[in-house]
Amino acid sequence: MTVRKLPPDTIERIAAGEVVTRPASVVRELVENSLDAGATRIDVAVDGDGTERIRVVDDGRGMSEADAELAVEHHTTSKLGSSADVERVDTLGFRGEALPSIAAVATLDVTTNDGGARGTRLVVADGETSIRAAGRAVGTTVEVRDLFHNRPARRKSLASAKAEFGRVSDVVTRYALVRPDVRVSLSHDGREVFATTGSGRYEDAILGVYDRVVAGRSTTFDYQTTAELDGRDRPIRAEGLLVYPSITRAAKEHVYVAVNGRSVRDAGVRRATLAGYGSLLPSGRYPVAVVSVSLPPGAVDANVHPAKDEVAFVDADAVEAAVESAVADALTTADLRRSAEVAVDLDSSLEAVEGDPRFADVTVIGQYRGSYLLCEADEDLLVIDQHAAHERINYERLRDALAGEAVGSRPVDPPATVSLSPAEAAAVDDNRDALSRLGFEVTAFGGGTYRIEGVPAPLGRAADASALRDAIDALRSGEAPDDAREELLKDLACHPSLKAGDRLDDETAATLVERLGACERPYACPHGRPTILSFGEETFVRGFEREHRRLG
Repeated sequence: MTVRKLPPDTIERIAAGEVVTRPASVVRELVENSLDAGATRIDVAVDGDGTERIRVVDDGRGMSEADAELAVEHHTTSKLGSSADVERVDTLGFRGEALPSIAAVATLDVTTNDGGARGTRLVVADGETSIRAAGRAVGTTVEVRDLFHNRPARRKSLASAKAEFGRVSDVVTRYALVRPDVRVSLSHDGREVFATTGSGRYEDAILGVYDRVVAGRSTTFDYQTTAELDGRDRPIRAEGLLVYPSITRAAKEHVYVAVNGRSVRDAGVRRATLAGYGSLLPSGRYPVAVVSVSLPPGAVDANVHPAKDEVAFVDADAVEAAVESAVADALTTADLRRSAEVAVDLDSSLEAVEGDPRFADVTVIGQYRGSYLLCEADEDLLVIDQHAAHERINYERLRDALAGEAVGSRPVDPPATVSLSPAEAAAVDDNRDALSRLGFEVTAFGGGTYRIEGVPAPLGRAADASALRDAIDALRSGEAPDDAREELLKDLACHPSLKAGDRLDDETAATLVERLGACERPYACPHGRPTILSFGEETFVRGFEREHRRLG
């Protein structure tokens, strides 16, 4: 085969495939364009899964007719002056590919005004562009219709409408939180899902996206330092909001990160945030937090990821150290007292089961520090981690119940209410059958509020809605249904399990050991940690320098 130039229509398809992969990527490009235009208000409206219609309205600077016409051509931008600017970009979008790539796979309708006597309306459909005068105040309205109409394979590969809208809401949520100075609203099928005030306060932004409970148990921070970056002392600023560790989630996606105003999924900054919380977080739990990092453009490369979802720091260690210190310092002075705990129903989770427990000859002889059971078994001393053991019991009971039939549900009286983010609400609506089979009875209450009327029976009584949130996180993050279910069962098993410091009477301790012995895999909790340590008599003989003798 000879080398030849690609035809324009093929180039457009390749460019569109790099920039526009699903409705959420369209929303991200348009929202970032609005922010770069200095918008103080951005309204996003989506119909269905986003392929029907996406509409983004802003009050930014807008464009002249000449600029609007150029903006839909490939490799045109107002955000770069020279090739050197790529290395120190301080805008959110800079590739000059968003609008033409969207136009290649949809009908693109742009109405804009830069402050002139009249505005401009530009429509690109099936490769044809039309321009005419239009009335509009300063700003830009972009409407994308019939997305992927000419890419049937791409349209078929999309997930359900609820799942796709969940991705859209995640994009809008991320920018609503990391840019509290901008009023952001999201509507779906004509109904407003959430709106922030644009007051500039992180507390107001998280109130608009989450609820009063989350917003009320949080603290803001603003930390500034300097570090040697690329041979020079450069300023680093970390600011945002930290929700107290009394409110946690099962997935790290609730840690929202921005770098120089760009929403990213930076693993290093997330890791530094968790390190700042330190031992305040329970094992396997993640905080709700917003962390915005600012540093000179030359100290960060934003051109390292095709979807602009990652950045590269000149000195990632220095940035992460600053974030960790910022978070740790903020939490040092915060009031971190817990106000609610999960109620534990031991009678339910430890009731007798049929079978031949393999620990029938194990005798409980004591408890150490309210966390470990000391047991005698023949010539060995067993030390059982009561939390890990209880987790294994709950996990296998849930797993077995789900394998045969739906998990029974225990009523919550009175029903608990919970405010969900748009992405969480979409996950509930998209996974109602799965949640029902797991024992959750959840009904919509309006305005992003849901009512929990039942919880899985093996869990006993729930004092808060954290179990449902864990279920939602697991169902959203699983690569396949079975993956999500497996992680969900592990998380659910942890909720009612005994905690360190829970004192057990002899009868309850014996029942726990008996129930553990009936498990299929009693020697490890669902997360792989051991449940039992065994010490032979010879261990003590050597330690006390005695001669070993067999009893009996």
